[in-house]
Amino acid sequence: MELGISMFGDLQIAANGHIQSPAQRLPELLEEVKLMDEVGLDYFGIGEHHRGDYAVSSPEIILAAAAAVTKNIKLGSAVSVLSSADPVKLYQNFATVDLLSQGRAELMAGRGSFIESFPLFGYDLADYAALFEEKLDLLLKINEQARISWTGKFRAPLVDQEVLPRAVNDKLPIWIAVGGTPESVLRAARLGLPLMMAIIGGAPQHFQPLFDLYKEQYQASGHAMEDFQVGIHAHSFFGENGKQTADNYFPLYAAQMDRIGKSRGWPTYQRSQFDFGRSTHGALVIGDANETAEKILQFQESFGLTRFAAHLDVGGPSHADIMKAIEIYGTQVAPQVRAALAK
Repeated sequence: MELGISMFGDLQIAANGHIQSPAQRLPELLEEVKLMDEVGLDYFGIGEHHRGDYAVSSPEIILAAAAAVTKNIKLGSAVSVLSSADPVKLYQNFATVDLLSQGRAELMAGRGSFIESFPLFGYDLADYAALFEEKLDLLLKINEQARISWTGKFRAPLVDQEVLPRAVNDKLPIWIAVGGTPESVLRAARLGLPLMMAIIGGAPQHFQPLFDLYKEQYQASGHAMEDFQVGIHAHSFFGENGKQTADNYFPLYAAQMDRIGKSRGWPTYQRSQFDFGRSTHGALVIGDANETAEKILQFQESFGLTRFAAHLDVGGPSHADIMKAIEIYGTQVAPQVRAALAK
């Protein structure tokens, strides 16, 4: 199982409402990715948002910068909002990152849980599902062949167009990110695409039928099990002392949940929710090295994971705390998990 980290580039928001500058956050982010590589983590993913509380709107630019300061770690989006992107340009950008990183780039496509990109780029939310279907079809065709003719509803046709540059080995790894809808899981399985499931609340056991459905449909669609890849993205944070880590992190985490929840009609986030999330029955991976290694292994055993992505910057923890969490993950958590899986 690959062990990695995903981030959205959360900006720190002070009690008085002052928001950290992206000019400060982005260099910190690159230092963090460099450390992930140095401590031997397998994967880094960065999200796409078009809001004032996140620093990253173009994952591929961050990944290109990360390619220059890393040597081994895989570099991907988490996610690219395919519905409001142009698949041709998206492929070109990620192929360029792949060339810069000598074959370490990945593209993770999703529909996005925020909707700001739709009006920003001139799309109608009424076309939310249809846009994703059509653009995924085009992206996958581009990934399979350099010269393409294609016709769709939402963009001009391509007539014997060559899409350049090409990725290393002429093909990008493309993952599908889902939030828990069976239709999305079935689509990924039928296409034989790796699946990343976001499990960020509630009881993870409720997602078991979706993992079973994915594997069943993947095999039924005739795809080779040696290519089978499935992962989860879970809110995580690591420290030397589990209780102290939880106590220090809760105010930041709760504040972010409340900021997001305000526009979605969620009730105020409670400490009881946080504590349940940290329990063996919950979705949060927050605590010391032993606690978190045990929970990651629990997820792997339940779902047959080939990748675990610890989502590490919810609420904008300090750069120093994130660096410490990365160090603990790479030097304490990851070795425990790998040793257990090697038995």
